[in-house]
Amino acid sequence: MADWLAALDRRADLRAKAGLTRRLQPRPAADGMTDLAGNDYLGLATHPEVTAAATAALSAYGLGATGSRLVRGSTDAHEALETELAQWLGTDRALVFSSGYLANLGALRALVQPRTLLVSDAHNHASLIDGCRISGAETVVTPHADVDAVAAALAAAPGRPAVVVTESVFSVDGDLAPLTRLHAVARRHGALLLVDDAHALGVTGPAGAGGVAAAELAGEPDVVVTATLSKALGGAGGVVAGPAEFVRHLVETGRTFIFDTALPPAVAAGVHAALRLTRVGDDLRVELADRVALAVGRLRSAGLTVSAPDAAVISVTAPGPDAATAWAADCRDQGVAVGCFRPPSTPDSRSRLRLTVSAGVPRAAFERALEVIVDCAPVSARSEPGLRAPQSRTAVTQ
Repeated sequence: MADWLAALDRRADLRAKAGLTRRLQPRPAADGMTDLAGNDYLGLATHPEVTAAATAALSAYGLGATGSRLVRGSTDAHEALETELAQWLGTDRALVFSSGYLANLGALRALVQPRTLLVSDAHNHASLIDGCRISGAETVVTPHADVDAVAAALAAAPGRPAVVVTESVFSVDGDLAPLTRLHAVARRHGALLLVDDAHALGVTGPAGAGGVAAAELAGEPDVVVTATLSKALGGAGGVVAGPAEFVRHLVETGRTFIFDTALPPAVAAGVHAALRLTRVGDDLRVELADRVALAVGRLRSAGLTVSAPDAAVISVTAPGPDAATAWAADCRDQGVAVGCFRPPSTPDSRSRLRLTVSAGVPRAAFERALEVIVDCAPVSARSEPGLRAPQSRTAVTQ
C-alpha cells in the first residue's frame, strides 16, 4: 500500500543527488530583501493607485468572483479591464483568464483543429509546452529562434493548418524572438502565429504594449497574443487577445475559461489601474533599460557569463545546479533575492541565476545588489580568482 510513497522517496533522493531539490520559502509581507527575483518590472504591485483600486473593488465585490465567468464571475471590473487591454494591444477583443498558464493552455487548444501542426520554439515556457501537449496536435520543436527551421517544418506539411508558437521575450535568457521574420514565414505558409508576450508587456513597444506591438504586428488577423498580468502589471491573471471571432470561440468552447472560477474582481481592478499607469510609464521604461545596461556591464566586467537581454530578464551562467543553489542562497543571506534556474526548468543543460530587474527597487539598493551578486559568485563562475566558495544551501527555484 505504501509502495507508491517509497517510489516517490526514491525519486526525491535522485533529485537531491542531482542538486534539484526544491523547497518553498515563505516570506513575510515586508522582509527587507532587495528583490531581483520577482517580476514586478515597473514596481506597480504596491503603487498607491493600484492598491486603492483593488481595495475599493474588494469592498464592493468581496474576496472572490464566486463563480466562473459564464455563471456569476464576470463583473464590470473584468469588462473594463478587457476593453482597455484590447485597445492597448491593438486587437479586436481581449479575454481575461485567472492565470497566464490557463490562458496559454486555452489559446492553444482553441487554435487546434483536425490535422493541425504546432511548431514550437525549443525555449518556450512550460505553459506553452503543456498547451501543445494537451491540445493533442502534432508538435514539431524547432531550435531556438531558428526561423529557417520553422520554415522547413511548415514546408514539410503543405496544406495542413499550422500554428507557430513562440514567446516574444523568452523567460529564461531574456532574448527577443525574431517576430517579424516568424510572422512573414507563417503567413507565407498560411499558418497562424501565437505569441506569449508575458515578459515584454509593459516593458517594450509603444506605450509598453509589448513585443507584438513593437514588431508592428498588433491587430494582424493571423496573430494571437497571450500574456500574464502578473509581471509588469504587478497583479495576477492572464489574457488572450486577437480577432473577435477567436475570442468568441474561446468564450463558447475554451475549457480553461468556462470551467474555472474567474479572476477576483479586486485583482482585475488593481491590474486595470496598473495598466493605465503603464501606458504613460515611459519614464519607468527608460529607468528600467538603464538598470539592465548597468547590470549587464557590471556583471560582465566581473568575468561572469551574462545574457544579452532585450527586456528586463538577465541570465547569469552558474557552474552547475549545486553552485547555482549555493550562489542564490549566499545572495539571500546578504539580503538580495535572485532567481535560481536549474534543469529541468531550463531549456538546456545550463544552470543559471535569473535576475529580473525592477524600476521599483531603490537605485542604491539595486546597485548594492549587483555588488552582492558579484561578491557571492562561485570561483568557477568567473575569471577573477580569489572569490570564496559559498556553503551549500537551498534557494528559491522555479
